[in-house]
Amino acid sequence: MRSFSRTRAVLTTTAVAFAAIVAACSAPAPPPAPVVQAPPPPPPITLSASVVERASAFRGYMARAGAVSSAFQNGEQIQTSLKVAAAYESKSFMNGAVAYAAVLALQDPTFVASVREVAANPTSRQEMVNNIFSNPSYATVFKGSDSAAGLIIDQIGGDGLKVYMAGKAVKQAAYDVQKASWSKGSVVDRDGRLASAKSLSATPALAESADIAVLQNASTGGQSLGFTPRVAPAPYQPIVIRGLAVAALAALGAAGDNNLTSIDALSVDPMTNSCLSMAKLNLYQCLAVAKPHYEDIFCLGQHILMDTGACIAKASGAALPPEPPPPPKITPASTKKIVAKKAPAKKAVAKKS
Repeated sequence: MRSFSRTRAVLTTTAVAFAAIVAACSAPAPPPAPVVQAPPPPPPITLSASVVERASAFRGYMARAGAVSSAFQNGEQIQTSLKVAAAYESKSFMNGAVAYAAVLALQDPTFVASVREVAANPTSRQEMVNNIFSNPSYATVFKGSDSAAGLIIDQIGGDGLKVYMAGKAVKQAAYDVQKASWSKGSVVDRDGRLASAKSLSATPALAESADIAVLQNASTGGQSLGFTPRVAPAPYQPIVIRGLAVAALAALGAAGDNNLTSIDALSVDPMTNSCLSMAKLNLYQCLAVAKPHYEDIFCLGQHILMDTGACIAKASGAALPPEPPPPPKITPASTKKIVAKKAPAKKAVAKKS
């Protein structure tokens, strides 16, 4: 009897275990753990090759114009310098200034890192891109924009001042050189040199391939231009604001060839374009009436170098050197007429009788 009970208990236990196994097999499997997908990486820093070429063309012109010498020995040297200094077209020149400003801003690691934080989120990235295209000043909200602005002011403003000071030296030479008899000779083919200046002013400057490669690497963080950022407080001038905007768009991956038309529109500043165009107009008028060589020197110094350098310096926020006060006017001393005073009339005294 006891053996039968044990057998029955074993069978019961086995049946229960078997039923549990069957139930476990028939129950649905637990759902898999959700797969967390990593966010897509931000787009790479992108700056159109055309923008880089314009930056290089601008940088090359400023270097050549700033190196124009005032030590003229003959008319040929003057005409060569005129061709060097007149060789820019105002609109593309302004675009080149903004493009170079963007390359400089991309040299600031703090500014780039701040923009790239926004670039990591697709929604925030597109919103910021739209904001910058509608209002370039949005680029100044990023951390490091003040030190990136300092880079632009120091380099582009500094280049503008070099061109301006070269022009002052050339302008002074227009007076000093008159001691030499050759400077009073008539310019050969006056109409031809005026036509040449107008032709050069209608043709965008070209860039050198080696310099393009340097700036392309610098814009993507592959090479440093060796400049040290400094903090420059707002408010900023047009070249700085628009340069920061293009740099921010590049760090957001939105400054490639597909956005080139929008970047061109963003790079335009009517006031600076007007300043540069007026410099060229004054140059044409000056050359049209200049006859001796020393007058061409004056046109070169004042209306190409000084005026162009001043336009770029002001548009980047660099201060022009103070002009010395004019000499005091010498007025001839007033001559006073000396009027002889009449002696007082003596009163007649009546004699006593």
